[in-house]
Amino acid sequence: MTRAQSGISACLLTVTLFAVVPVFADDSQAAIKLRMGSGDPAVGATTSALCQGCHGEDGNSMDSLIPKLAGQYSIYIAKQFRNFQTGAREHQIMSAMSAIISDAELVDITAYFASQKQMSGGGKGGNKVGENLFTKGDMDRGIPPCQSCHGLNGKGQAPDVYDYPVIGGQQKGYLKTQLNHWRSGERSNSIGGVMNGVAKNLTDAEIEALADYISSL
Repeated sequence: MTRAQSGISACLLTVTLFAVVPVFADDSQAAIKLRMGSGDPAVGATTSALCQGCHGEDGNSMDSLIPKLAGQYSIYIAKQFRNFQTGAREHQIMSAMSAIISDAELVDITAYFASQKQMSGGGKGGNKVGENLFTKGDMDRGIPPCQSCHGLNGKGQAPDVYDYPVIGGQQKGYLKTQLNHWRSGERSNSIGGVMNGVAKNLTDAEIEALADYISSL
């Protein structure tokens, strides 16, 4: 079994386990408290000023290529940030930013963005190709349903299951870029390489369809 296949299996196992217990990934006070971790969002509101310049005051960026952070898992945001620190991910601006923010500041910054209302595309999705891949996948080609890892409407499995990020309502341009990067191997920091294994089997048209559908949720 390849690393990517192991990642897909782990994702589907997570779904099976959570199918037998209540799952809530929403904006209730309990869910927000869990997803923002131990940081202080009030402090993070101030220390995240530079982040807000690109990602938006409430974590909803206005640029299609800059990801929304609103309602994202704090631990997931921190992991990506540290990956920029180590070079596991590369981006000119984020790599530079990662060098000037301390671990203590990061805990509060991520809590602030996690405490916001979850990102939303404001619609229900109208791209049928994207919807079918998201909800049903194509297991004959090694493509599991996106919602099996990312949860109903891409809003996450549960507020304490942070390995698989919130993607529903994310910026279309960002989603498309990242799927292309997963496919090419330019990005390879997902758990068990699962995203590389999934994306390598997607066509250009399917990537476009998925980005269109997911961004609308």
